[in-house]
Amino acid sequence: MANFNLLTGNVVRTSASVFLLAGALFSLQIGCSKKNPESAQAGGGRRGGPVTVEAQVVHPRFLQNRISATGTILANEKVELKPEVSGRVVSINFTEGSLVEKGKLLMKINDADLQAQLCRNQAQEKLLADEEYRKRKLLEIKAISQEEYDAAYNQLKITQADKQLLLAQIAKTEVYAPFSGKIGLRSVSPGNFVVSNTVVATLQQLNPVKIEFDVPEKYSSLIREGQEISFQIENSDSVFTGRIFASEAGITAETRSLKVRALCPNTGQKLIPGTFARISIVLESFPDALTIPSEALISDLTKSSVYLCKAGRANLVEVQTGLRTETEIQILSGIQSGDSLIVSGLLQINNGSPVVVKEAGRAAQAQTPN
Repeated sequence: MANFNLLTGNVVRTSASVFLLAGALFSLQIGCSKKNPESAQAGGGRRGGPVTVEAQVVHPRFLQNRISATGTILANEKVELKPEVSGRVVSINFTEGSLVEKGKLLMKINDADLQAQLCRNQAQEKLLADEEYRKRKLLEIKAISQEEYDAAYNQLKITQADKQLLLAQIAKTEVYAPFSGKIGLRSVSPGNFVVSNTVVATLQQLNPVKIEFDVPEKYSSLIREGQEISFQIENSDSVFTGRIFASEAGITAETRSLKVRALCPNTGQKLIPGTFARISIVLESFPDALTIPSEALISDLTKSSVYLCKAGRANLVEVQTGLRTETEIQILSGIQSGDSLIVSGLLQINNGSPVVVKEAGRAAQAQTPN
């Protein structure tokens, strides 16, 4: 009886140990079964079915290399009207803010003393001219010597030179319009005593006008004479056009830019010198450029690539890029017209990954995989 009880006790203790071990194994199995499905599911997402991507068909289109600049409108010609001599202003022959023609007398300074000297000179010139004539006739008949005639002739020439000097001095008392244009506000009045280099008024030629602006050094080689520009000014929706006619001989070292000037008609005189202008210039035009969206390009330190959809798979292709705009990039080589370019889902695919293509919202129907 005792042996039986002892055996029964051992059996009971052994059964309890078996049950505890079985429970631990069952708990471990349950724990593993909770983790494995997640791992399996995660692995299936990377290696499983095709990735849905958007694609668009590459087509050639017209592309322009356009840059923007800021500049200033200048008068075609501008001059500060100043007398060359000092004196009293006797007349002002223009209205402020009016248009004047080239050669118009604008201001006169008192020249009474010079006019008196001119009258005396003219009388003396007449006497010496008569004297020269008589002695020339006497020389022809050998009545006087050559020396006597030469003295009379030289005296006449000296008097004529003095006359030219007086006329030049009188001309300095008059201010004429050097070109046709619009005259500004005057700073003197009749009766004022002015000194030389006093600014009387400003004269500007307003049709056409010049537009002066700077172009960055990297684009300087693309600037050429006759190139068209378009620009706008403040408080106006109108777009004006002009053509480049000149540029500086070299790059400005301080700004690393090229100073350029263009000419624009200003028939209605809407363009006022000094006005700020926003300028747009077309440097190059490409009639059949292949372009892609900027987000479709994959770049690293050595190369640039894109994904094309071919036979239902993503195909990584190296490309050479050209012109870049805010939203697009020109492709010079690596793709052709008609290729299906993958534009979304680039982070979920690798070279050779199976893909399902849907039409890009901004593109035409993607190429159907073979």
